[in-house]
Amino acid sequence: MTNAHKKLFIKTWGCQMNVYDSNRMSDILSALGYKTVDAPEGADMMILNTCHIREKATDKVFSELGRLRVHKEEKEAAGGKMIIAVAGCVAQAEGDFILERAPYVSMVFGPQTYHELPEMVIKAGGGERVINTEFPSVSKFDHLPDQHTIEGSAAYLSIQEGCDKFCTFCVVPYTRGGEYSRSAQEIMDEAHRLVDQGALEIMLLGQNVNAFHGAGKNGRAVGLAELIRNISEIKGLERVRYSTSHPRDMDDDLIRVHGEVQKLMPFLHLPVQSGSNKILEAMNRKHKTDIYLDVIAKLRKARPDIAFSSDYIIGFPGETDQDFEDSLELARTVGYASCYSFKYSARPGTPAANLQAALVPEHIASERLKRFQALINEQQAAFNKSCEGKVLPILFDRKGRKQGQLSGRSPYSQSVYVNGNERLIGNIVDVKITEAFDNSLTGDIVMADDVA
Repeated sequence: MTNAHKKLFIKTWGCQMNVYDSNRMSDILSALGYKTVDAPEGADMMILNTCHIREKATDKVFSELGRLRVHKEEKEAAGGKMIIAVAGCVAQAEGDFILERAPYVSMVFGPQTYHELPEMVIKAGGGERVINTEFPSVSKFDHLPDQHTIEGSAAYLSIQEGCDKFCTFCVVPYTRGGEYSRSAQEIMDEAHRLVDQGALEIMLLGQNVNAFHGAGKNGRAVGLAELIRNISEIKGLERVRYSTSHPRDMDDDLIRVHGEVQKLMPFLHLPVQSGSNKILEAMNRKHKTDIYLDVIAKLRKARPDIAFSSDYIIGFPGETDQDFEDSLELARTVGYASCYSFKYSARPGTPAANLQAALVPEHIASERLKRFQALINEQQAAFNKSCEGKVLPILFDRKGRKQGQLSGRSPYSQSVYVNGNERLIGNIVDVKITEAFDNSLTGDIVMADDVA
């Protein structure tokens, strides 16, 4: 088999940063003759790009590895070879354990080391088991190829990694490392390449993206607001987004950008985690609810059509009935377009994992989460309903599930389905929203003659 025919299967869990990382792994390995495929059967290399955020993350990795092992055994029984690799945050946190428990895994590497993939693959191909969970002194971004894997007309661009906030529930500082920002010029160069490859929308990514402070010209630091202004001037780019943010880092300049730059979409994911100041302090969030609400108010003043999503952890150790009611009240006050909410589960190695005596009983946490999600579902349905009758610009990026149907994204990141010609994929088209559902919208394409 020649290098040109090597098959690479990557399964990605977790955040948008992991999606970006998986795409860049594919770019790196293409130089070694690997071509990405959609299924593990017959692959020459399989990578699980893991996430440590969700509950029982490690168990899920081993469950998936058990399924992939079958494909490896089938391949080798037919005389072939297959490399199984585990990447990402679970690999970073539990690399030695993975190699010990799964002897058929050839490579384990953390999220800061995938630029060293060619060397790791050569070693693994020679029968060596590789573990690489160091935090290199040289940034991986300095060694990534210029070519980019993008899917559709929306692309991810990682501008910042790691975090220095050390929230007591979070593993990111331990698995992704301390806060690091890429240089402004490096980001601009990558953004231009993405647009040249057809990207109409770019999502700027970071674990704490609004803390971005990349080096600019003459050693001057560039903040996220200035970066957004510069990127929005790229000819051919129509939309800019960023995620994920911390309330403490929403400075006035960044807030102003939401009113100044029309290409910056009127939708912001701003995690708060709890509506109780007592719980926020226990989480080491470094903000209180009044700061959060002040940021929301300033953003709405700057951009009246802006909508918000957030993250809430329900049942954090020590959460009382009143603390939970405070979270409900904060959510009611803000009024979200969407929201992610999770029942607390301990992450090994985090300070909160030591608060066993203060754990909220499972049945109480479950009941609270159910109540909270009912409120969020009502809010999301109401926001979607408010879009009925409006004309929204939709970026169509794929076929829909039904024959003749297209799927796209609204400025508020909602899924929108219409009947239309496939040639509209990769374009932004005005759509009049005719019906709202809990998780999506439908509408009719507005022809030029219809817009008066």
